[in-house]
Amino acid sequence: MIILIKLIFAHLLGDFLLQPRTWVREKEHHKLLSWRLYMHVLVHGILVLLVMGSLQYWLLALVIMALHFLIDMLKLYAQNESSRTRWFIIDQSLHIIGIVVLWFIWFKPTINFAAWFNSQSLWLYATALLFLTFVAGVVVQILMSRWTEALNDLQDGSLAHAGRYIGMLERLFVFVFIVVGQWQAIGFLLGAKSVFRFGDLRESKNRQLTEYVLIGTLLSFAIAVATAMLVVYLS
Repeated sequence: MIILIKLIFAHLLGDFLLQPRTWVREKEHHKLLSWRLYMHVLVHGILVLLVMGSLQYWLLALVIMALHFLIDMLKLYAQNESSRTRWFIIDQSLHIIGIVVLWFIWFKPTINFAAWFNSQSLWLYATALLFLTFVAGVVVQILMSRWTEALNDLQDGSLAHAGRYIGMLERLFVFVFIVVGQWQAIGFLLGAKSVFRFGDLRESKNRQLTEYVLIGTLLSFAIAVATAMLVVYLS
């Protein structure tokens, strides 16, 4: 496992810390004709050798360089301004998956996939995360639908789906805090959200909106707390 961590460390170092924005812009503009692209790929190969600490892994470094080059080329020719974020996620996902696959083929680690796949903890946490991200959002939306309709005319041009993602993140934070036993951090999270919301609620001077936000927040937190406590109990 330490080798896999080293390879991922080398990738993150080469793709973020050792890749200036000027290199990124030049690659996007010139694509295959950009010498920065080849320098970037070479940096990744050198980093692999450095983290592995031996020149005997030169073939692994070359394979990772070739794979990195192909994935970067796919991104450079497929992305546009509107899909930049999506292709960033795809690009990084492919790099990490490629590294994991190469690590598994190259070093043949002994992993009991059957035991891992049938682990109660795996399915317990997977179910909890699925519930807290997507399912709980729908539950909160349905439970608050009667008040949502009444406040539709108060929309102030907020970011699209921002409320949904804020709810997902706050439930995940609460879940993690409880699982690791840091209950006091939930109070900090609730306080921080209250501070950020206070200005909007004060300016709106609308009691219905204040009550709506308060009910939504408490309901979201309650679901996250109950889920986390159930997971801790069953673990």
